Amino acid sequence: MRRFSRSVALLAAAVAVVVTAVAGSSSANAAAVTLPPVNGQFDYQIGGAYTPSSTVSIVDRDRSAAPVAGRYNICYVNAFQTQPDELSFWHTEHPDLILKNSNGSEVIDPDWPDERILDISTAAKRSSIASIVGGWIDACGTSGFQAVEPDNLDSWTRDGVGNKLTKANAIAYGTLLAARAHAAGLAIAQKNTTDLGSAGKDTAKFDFAIAEECQVNTECADYTSVYGNNVIEIEYTDNGKTAYGTACAAQGRNISVILRDRDVVPKGNSRYHYESC
Repeated sequence: MRRFSRSVALLAAAVAVVVTAVAGSSSANAAAVTLPPVNGQFDYQIGGAYTPSSTVSIVDRDRSAAPVAGRYNICYVNAFQTQPDELSFWHTEHPDLILKNSNGSEVIDPDWPDERILDISTAAKRSSIASIVGGWIDACGTSGFQAVEPDNLDSWTRDGVGNKLTKANAIAYGTLLAARAHAAGLAIAQKNTTDLGSAGKDTAKFDFAIAEECQVNTECADYTSVYGNNVIEIEYTDNGKTAYGTACAAQGRNISVILRDRDVVPKGNSRYHYESC
């Protein structure tokens, strides 16, 4: 936060209280950020941007895409793993920041084999990675996004990681990202994993949650118990539609719930699927 003279600081503090109340901010660190509209219709477009329906109020797009005027925009950033098209950047500029196993081989996400896991095991490496990702977060704010979604928070749970990364590492790194987001005027989402309990909100200072497959995994209540109705739920078609229907009946009146194809392809693609309740 910027430093002011004492008199100006007092005025600024008073204004911050008002802003917090209006915006529904979840923490003092996020006094100037605005959270997504509770239970607003959400569209997940990280697989490719397209014109959202007129009823959509929240759009989530990759950081390389432009935000949508007149909507609440969330900026997707792969903060804990490498994006496939950016692997050469990490190999060329920061090979030491990719997690290695005991054989010296890079640790790969078993579900997404074109993504490597970033090494957040030490304070020095967390700082270095947060500096890189922080630049992307700043760019999200400059582009006009209102929030950021740092994906793969739960990378420490991946097969092949072993005991090289821990939950404490993830919380410490997440804290750096949240501070950077708030400094840029952006709200920040806790993306997945209920293993953090309340530490995601209370320690790392995430403002809201984006929960994939929480109905399938019977953990939606674990998110709402921490973030209230500031939760966005995404279910996927390859699990069938039963969980989505159950989610709509159980919490669709309170939080944003959608059903998407697994690869979240853009509208016009034959594999595209989108439903909202």
